[in-house]
Amino acid sequence: MGGEGYWSAMSTSLRPPVAHAAVEQLARIEQLDQPARVIGNAVRDTIPRGPVKDGLSGTWLGHALHPLLTDLPIGTWTSAVLLDWLGGGRGADRAADRLIGIGLAAAVPAAVTGWNDWADSEVASASVRRVGIVHAAANVTAVGLFGASLVARRGGARGGGKLLALLGAGAIGASGYLGGHLSYAKGVGVDQTAFEDPPEDWAPVMREGELAEGEPRYAEAHGVGVLVVRDADGVHALSNRCTHRGAPLDEGEFADGCVTCPRHGSVFRLADGAVMQGPAAYPQPVWQVRVRDGVVELKAPVDA
Repeated sequence: MGGEGYWSAMSTSLRPPVAHAAVEQLARIEQLDQPARVIGNAVRDTIPRGPVKDGLSGTWLGHALHPLLTDLPIGTWTSAVLLDWLGGGRGADRAADRLIGIGLAAAVPAAVTGWNDWADSEVASASVRRVGIVHAAANVTAVGLFGASLVARRGGARGGGKLLALLGAGAIGASGYLGGHLSYAKGVGVDQTAFEDPPEDWAPVMREGELAEGEPRYAEAHGVGVLVVRDADGVHALSNRCTHRGAPLDEGEFADGCVTCPRHGSVFRLADGAVMQGPAAYPQPVWQVRVRDGVVELKAPVDA
């Protein structure tokens, strides 16, 4: 194959997969915005900041809670469909019914944590808003189909129940693809500082005299934003991008050795970046700081 033909073939093979292209088209449907905004506002008004929201966000877990909970309905429903169509010996029908019922129960906390995570992100991103609302609709469809399947089975229409469950599996598969897009393509629920590239060597960022006690400053070290604060214990530096949803911490409130995120109210301790209050699930990276010849210098966090 000649060079021109090779690159022509490569350009064809490197086109985005059909499913990905379809999601990108979905993310352009502006008609989804209004209902999504209404639902997002309702979720934010319903879930109060504090222990409830922290619990749903996974602050106590150190990891977003929603992905963990989705394994339960997906696993039980998939197992039920496999029993339906591949068989499982005596008692397979009863086992499939029980698995569907367990999946329906497990779908409730999975849905609540999912709405919570999405509502924290949809305001800032039209793509997340639109894809997320369709992701939720697909989940609702799956719940409806598996619920109808269970009713049909208990009413004696086992064949119809199996077909409904198969359709439900298709809906949950589509939902799972959209959920993966939100997590892996749009970064919903991941540590927002994970891909920062801080300098390995000391980087000067400001004169020491520019840093007044109790007055936070924004600095950049090799293009990475850093929050720098001086208090009675010395100079502290945290990644400025909030780990939760990326809000600028230098615009937050400062009190009692902590900074409060201006967007969702997560509270981080300046000394070590620890999460004192959610909804953040990940601590804030703490930069190494030194003052040399009257200049504040920063270096990559120790665990970066």
